[in-house]
Amino acid sequence: MLKIIYAGTPEFALPALESLIASSHQVVAVYTQPDRPAGRGRKLQFSAVKECALNHGIAVMQPQNFKSNNDIAALQAFEADLMVVAAYGILLPTVILQAPRLGCVNIHGSLLPRWRGAAPIQRAILAGDRETGITLMQMDAGLDTGEMLAKSHVHIDPSTTAAELHDVLKFSGALLLMDNLAAIENSSIKRQLQNNELACYAAKLSKQEALVDWNKAAGLIHREIRAFNPWPVSHTTLQGVNVKIWSASLSDLNSTEPAGQVISHDKQSIQVSCGEGVLCLNEIQFAGKKRGTAEQLLNSRSLSNECFGH
Repeated sequence: MLKIIYAGTPEFALPALESLIASSHQVVAVYTQPDRPAGRGRKLQFSAVKECALNHGIAVMQPQNFKSNNDIAALQAFEADLMVVAAYGILLPTVILQAPRLGCVNIHGSLLPRWRGAAPIQRAILAGDRETGITLMQMDAGLDTGEMLAKSHVHIDPSTTAAELHDVLKFSGALLLMDNLAAIENSSIKRQLQNNELACYAAKLSKQEALVDWNKAAGLIHREIRAFNPWPVSHTTLQGVNVKIWSASLSDLNSTEPAGQVISHDKQSIQVSCGEGVLCLNEIQFAGKKRGTAEQLLNSRSLSNECFGH
């Protein structure tokens, strides 16, 4: 039986924690980011990982970082065999990485060394990758540069959104961890160095990045819409009103109309001319309104001769 510290924050980190709690191993403490204000009322909200830990009576620790000697000593006092990290969001200094007997392993949402960094799921979709997966990695002081312990592969369908891929990968990560925990415990797991020449960086997402540039090719805009669902959500404007685009599909049509011009619409979608090709908007949301299908939107207004983004 291993004494395990678990470090994670969002929903992505939940299945692995639940799997460890249900196992024969002992989760001695859970580390998660400090509570953040959320919603219109800006009330402090617990992370998904904290909620789970509290429901199981596990000690919850929420340091801002590990610059304080007291925070370092508190973690060392748990005398853990292993620390498991999944989307924790706080940098771990060397003294923390070396605190558990077996060090720290990370559940990372890509096939390393591809997509090191904060947004590997979204960057894989944006790049048009046909597959991604989970890498179980022995953590070191670098950014996702540690030795690889195991991988699982996941196909990316041409219609898959980041939200959908996230939900597949979070369960894949839990399975990969549990399948390899015994080998980690007895130190029989094979380690593989990453090829740094193949590495690429998955930069953090921003709202500005999700602003649609209709001069781009329809295929690229389609990937952006998929990658930015559920956050920050691709957005544009129509007659000065902000419009979020939740889902879209590619059309076989061609158009000589200006980029952003609505060229036709029906109950299934709104067809928009792009810098190259035509994009079908299937589900959109006007500011202050609920998200809805093209059919629902067109019941209340006509978009003939309208132009997005101007």
